[in-house]
Amino acid sequence: MGHGARTDRVGERIRTELSALLLRRVREPAVQGVTITHVDVTRDLQTARVYYRVLAETASRRDVARALRRAQGFLRHELGGRLRLRRVPDLRFLHDDTVEQQDRLARLFDEIREPGTDPAESERDA
Repeated sequence: MGHGARTDRVGERIRTELSALLLRRVREPAVQGVTITHVDVTRDLQTARVYYRVLAETASRRDVARALRRAQGFLRHELGGRLRLRRVPDLRFLHDDTVEQQDRLARLFDEIREPGTDPAESERDA
């Protein structure tokens, strides 16, 4: 969660730079299908939680996490040359599972809803 306009701007800048770096500079095959969805930066700009999704199923989630950890130092170094910050935040990569959570909730709601119990249908019939 952002803590203000500056942290939001820094998070968005980190997101765009990391996306470009992963696409053009990181040669690790496991990160080829990775998309950075958003970045949350702490108020003191010391830590950036980088949320990512794996679009291509060419590598397992575990392999992608390992590859991002291996590339972490390189990415942080590259960010240092691209961002105008006194200190480049530590990068923490976290898998973004919001889509899976939304699918799970939709399935649960579908299971709860029984045929013929939709309130909208009963109002139309009346």
